[in-house]
Amino acid sequence: MDPHDDNPLSRRQIVSGMATGIAAVVTGPAIAQGAASAASGAAPSPLGNPAEKYPKPPFPNQSQPWPGLAGKMQPRPDHGETSYRGSGRLAGRNALITGGDSGIGRAAAIAYAREGANVAINYLPAEEPDAREVVRLIQAAGRKAVALPGDIRSEAFCQRLVSDAVQQLGGLDILVNNAGRQQSHDSLTDISTEQFDWTMKTNVYAMFWITKAALAHLQPGSAIINTASVNAYDPSENLIDYAMTKAAIMNFTKGLAKQLAKQGIRVNGVAPGPFWTALQVSGGQTQEKLAKFGGDTPMGRPGQPAELAPVYVQLAAAEASYITGQIYGASGGRGNP
Repeated sequence: MDPHDDNPLSRRQIVSGMATGIAAVVTGPAIAQGAASAASGAAPSPLGNPAEKYPKPPFPNQSQPWPGLAGKMQPRPDHGETSYRGSGRLAGRNALITGGDSGIGRAAAIAYAREGANVAINYLPAEEPDAREVVRLIQAAGRKAVALPGDIRSEAFCQRLVSDAVQQLGGLDILVNNAGRQQSHDSLTDISTEQFDWTMKTNVYAMFWITKAALAHLQPGSAIINTASVNAYDPSENLIDYAMTKAAIMNFTKGLAKQLAKQGIRVNGVAPGPFWTALQVSGGQTQEKLAKFGGDTPMGRPGQPAELAPVYVQLAAAEASYITGQIYGASGGRGNP
């Protein structure tokens, strides 16, 4: 489908000119305070036990239709809205993040903006409420925000997504292939061809199409970051098709890094373990697994998207100039990858 033509809510939005007063009203004083702390160089947070930092299971029963909204989750995920503090590490950069409305993509978008980057986010039209919050958070950090809704299962849309991001941002230096589909199935026989195709096109084909289109715009020093998963190394029995795609992403990342090293473009991946995102409550886990989600890690809890933001910043930053072809794990002590 083409949301640019058919859905007024999903029409391309450029919000760099939005008044900061509107952002303050909608997002509240806490967000304004978080943005201000980035500029003030406030003292770091005191040390604390990371195992006790965020909620632990059991979690309440909850279910949302795909693709789900972070704003309706209980407890609501932490994407770094009030906590992430930037230091200018990505000043002047332009980033495109798929799945930037919630979860890990949202955390990366917030962090990138507070590090000085302009950010374009892609998401499905049904995720508009979450996406609008992210747009306002980017604007509150004083950076340009571009909203590019649409279904990345379409090659034509993926090509247009990149060209629109480049045009509206004024260039492209960072590409984060993060959007993903995850659905739990007890048996392989429960996965229809249509569902298999949906997962493959969202997680693998779109990454291929978007990256291919982006290469014409990336200059030496640019960075590509792909979101893989612990499932690439230790697949869950109820996530067979999802795990297959994450293994493909891991392999794609390592191979492409070798190919693009000569062009000065770094390619890395992140392999999260259990993270508390809308993927989990919109069919990604059974209710039984959701209630105890993350409880079997040494940390005894799932990760929060905010805890991955520094990894995405590090992989995009110029200081990481010798880091390419790597997969960074964050799985609460499980040790993968």
